Amino acid sequence: MPIVTSPKAAGAPRTGMPDPEKIRQAVRLLLEGIGEDPDREGLRETPERFARMCEEIYAGIGRNPGEVIKVLKEPDHDEIVLVKDIAFTSMCEHHLLPFSGKAHVAYLPAGSRITGISKLARVVDVIARRPQVQERMTTMIADCVMGTLRPKGVIVVVEAEHLCMTMRGVRKPGASVTTSVVRGCFRKNPATRAEALSLIYPR
Repeated sequence: MPIVTSPKAAGAPRTGMPDPEKIRQAVRLLLEGIGEDPDREGLRETPERFARMCEEIYAGIGRNPGEVIKVLKEPDHDEIVLVKDIAFTSMCEHHLLPFSGKAHVAYLPAGSRITGISKLARVVDVIARRPQVQERMTTMIADCVMGTLRPKGVIVVVEAEHLCMTMRGVRKPGASVTTSVVRGCFRKNPATRAEALSLIYPR
């Protein structure tokens, strides 16, 4: 199992800082390309606003998500830890349109190694804030937790609605995509996996 130790590990993108000037120029060209006037009143400040927005929604580019996990010691804790319904928004790298939803992250500690529950939400946030595809995002979350915390197992389920599917193309509002990644004991032991899934999706 890969251990996330640098921005290049586990499929993380190359380090890079936003270039506001290039973003502003690109937005002006885009507006001209679709037949708009970038100098009209309503659009005059749009390139600057868009550049500032990019600093926020792409803040995960170049960051190592493993760095947000702080390993704590909790003796004799060997039960499932689950954080459900972690809300996120990411940008589909194919169309640069948002997809948003929720992630569920569970792990079974090993060697009394746990982390603060907010750290799992931060991992999701860092990985989501970059151009993504949902399948890779799900894998990166699981590999980050598995490699950094070294638990007995990890299960990650991500559910999202993609604007590239609802406002264009097939145009199916309400359609959602579910992806899952299972590692360690959750993959090997059907009973343990079933227990985790029953916590994520109680009847």
